[in-house]
Amino acid sequence: MILSWIGRIGLDIAFVGAVAGAINQLRCARGQRRSFAMPAALVSLAGIVVAVGAMQTALISHNFSLAYVAENNATFTPLLYSITGMWSALEGSLLLWSLILGLLVVAVVFYYRRQRTDMVVAYATMVLFIVAGFFLLLMVGPADPFLLNPVHVLQGAGPNALLQDNPLVAIHPPLLYSGFVGFTVPFAFAMAMLLSGRVHEQWPIEQRRWTVLAWGSLSVGIVLGSWWSYQVLGWGGFWGWDPVENAALLPWLTATAYIHSVVVQDRRGLFRVWNLSLAVGTFSLTVLGTFFTRSGVLQSVHAFSSSTLGPVLIGFFGLSLISGLGLIAWRGDELRTAVGVDSPFSREGLFVMNNILFVGFALVVLLGTAFPLLYQAINGVQVTVGTPYFAAVAAPGSIALLALMGIAPLVSWRRFDAPTLWRRARVTAWVCVASVVLLELAGIRHYAVLAVVFLAVAAAGAALRTLTNNVTAARRRGDVWSVLRSPSTAGMVVHLGVVILAVGIVVSTSYTSRTEVTLSPHQRTVVDGHTISFSGFAQRTTALEKQTLVRVTVDGTPLQPAITTFNGRSQAVGTPAISSNVLRDVYITFDAVGQGGSTSGAQVQTNVPVGAVVLGVTVEPLLSWLWIGGLIIGLGSALTLGRRRSSDEATT
Repeated sequence: MILSWIGRIGLDIAFVGAVAGAINQLRCARGQRRSFAMPAALVSLAGIVVAVGAMQTALISHNFSLAYVAENNATFTPLLYSITGMWSALEGSLLLWSLILGLLVVAVVFYYRRQRTDMVVAYATMVLFIVAGFFLLLMVGPADPFLLNPVHVLQGAGPNALLQDNPLVAIHPPLLYSGFVGFTVPFAFAMAMLLSGRVHEQWPIEQRRWTVLAWGSLSVGIVLGSWWSYQVLGWGGFWGWDPVENAALLPWLTATAYIHSVVVQDRRGLFRVWNLSLAVGTFSLTVLGTFFTRSGVLQSVHAFSSSTLGPVLIGFFGLSLISGLGLIAWRGDELRTAVGVDSPFSREGLFVMNNILFVGFALVVLLGTAFPLLYQAINGVQVTVGTPYFAAVAAPGSIALLALMGIAPLVSWRRFDAPTLWRRARVTAWVCVASVVLLELAGIRHYAVLAVVFLAVAAAGAALRTLTNNVTAARRRGDVWSVLRSPSTAGMVVHLGVVILAVGIVVSTSYTSRTEVTLSPHQRTVVDGHTISFSGFAQRTTALEKQTLVRVTVDGTPLQPAITTFNGRSQAVGTPAISSNVLRDVYITFDAVGQGGSTSGAQVQTNVPVGAVVLGVTVEPLLSWLWIGGLIIGLGSALTLGRRRSSDEATT
């Protein structure tokens, strides 16, 4: 009872702080009042912290007087999963969202404290407060996380089985939410420029750092989500074009386009309308993704249960998009520039192609994700859009993007100079050819692998050349460490991460082998050059779970795939076992047993000998490169925290 009261008071205080901050910043932008942005932001953040503290106290102490705790926690839930229970369901996830947004508002107000009376900063801060107020209003109203449990219970249901089987639940959602929330900043400043009429200033370029940080968080969050899915779901894959996966991919695609095109605005003063539209569109897509995951309209292993928030969220999405695009149309004449792209094969011309690819693919993904919802709403019939639809565009689009990554950093601004391009690219070009020849001699004939390796080497060569030039320039200045503060250094590190990730995806999907084997105790077999042996079953029972484990070895390495049933949850989930190194993964799943076997949730097959086990064996080369590439992308994004130098994008 007390925790419910404290949590609600905290949310009320946070909401009042956000509303007061928005009103104050509106008046400040009109020159009528002093700015009290920091006190308002701190009050709002303090209220959120109180609410989060109340929820965490209830979860850790297993206080089942709160309905949310009873539904997502139990006395046997370990501490880690009690803490992460806050974002295991709809209402608590909004608490995490608001906490990150509250921290972001304080960070932005503090960062621009010397410009707090600037009209653009005031309007931007107002928009941030409005967005924060909206998400707080959801919890003050229809998604109250502090509702009391109408029934007195001594035990809760515990978290969803898939949310207490891997510690990545403590990392993946916060990173994903940080990315989503971070895109509020470029949206706020885009709206501020349009509201103030100061559309010729360089605020979009200033917002590139905030966007890259949000993009980096979302990128690492998506990769870790793929890793989590790979480790937990037992299907041996990392991306299934699930609608909720697509909801995270959509703003990532448009933010990637923004990060690249804003470089052209910095260098040439182009793409003002385009960049403002991308900032508005990216934020709007985060709201749409929130609608997909929190309204219950999508059937997905990732989605939250059905709720009443659908109309509110889709309304906020429409308001954000229409108001942003409406302001852009209103300021259209002021946004026009006298100059244009001089050559389609200049650097800015290639940036245009890059943007077309990213935004075009985003539209394809959006159509494939939203079409089943629209079709069902019109015809009352459920349909699905599967992997072939998305792959038909993703494969050629990825190849085109790798090609641009290999060429764009080497071409000149404003013109295409073939001799200069060849001088810069000739060493890399010969390395590309040599790489393909070596693969051919090694017996690699898969056309997709050969094409991607050729383009990946080209992209890596362009990135390494830029990094080398940056180091050389830093040495001439006598400040070697300044290379780490260069935006182009961060960008090229990200490119290297993308190259490694792309090679891992193509090679692993091209040469994956999947099979099922049936083994009796102490029997062994060879799958794709790997020796698999089975020695028997084991049982493990703890306060948290019951497991039936299969004792196997892969090339002498002991593994234990299992079937796990968590206390409080009747659903049995498979727990795969993975033998992984930098060259390959061997992925083992416990699929079935013969009659009379120790089942405990495992499927029983009548045609399997008594005491035998059916194992799924998946061998995937270079799959670990996905995770390595994702971490390098995160590292490159983190480098943007360094001080930005003016016009440092052109290192040729």
